[in-house]
Amino acid sequence: MIIDYKDHGKEPYVINIEDATTKNPNYRTTIWTGEKLQVTVMSIEPGDDIGLEVHHGIDQFIRIEKGTGLCKMGPTENNLNVEETVSDDDAVFVPADMWHNIENIGDEPLKLYTIYAGPDHLEGTVHPTHKDAENDPNEH
Repeated sequence: MIIDYKDHGKEPYVINIEDATTKNPNYRTTIWTGEKLQVTVMSIEPGDDIGLEVHHGIDQFIRIEKGTGLCKMGPTENNLNVEETVSDDDAVFVPADMWHNIENIGDEPLKLYTIYAGPDHLEGTVHPTHKDAENDPNEH
């Protein structure tokens, strides 16, 4: 199965999600954007993180495919009262309006995919690095 890392949203699409996630070279790549759901694959470098964020009105599912991270969640950015180490095969469920972050605490890239219900990024978003994501005027 060929992985081309383009956004295939609004069309039927079948992919080996584990391969797409572990082979993704970019910080963030959006691979499918529909009306009510979006899937991105991410590669977080050692010592880096997703970035403390909240998605208003959007639930999120995160699946760790490779690596080790520290997940923090809470009701405000200054009250992250949930803290768990996450690694291969772990799933993180982030309720809408919940502040959260995952830091890569390992020595290899943290490979994960995330499902947003509904979409959070512009269709076709690709951020080669975390800095690119931070400098994207379309990101919140």
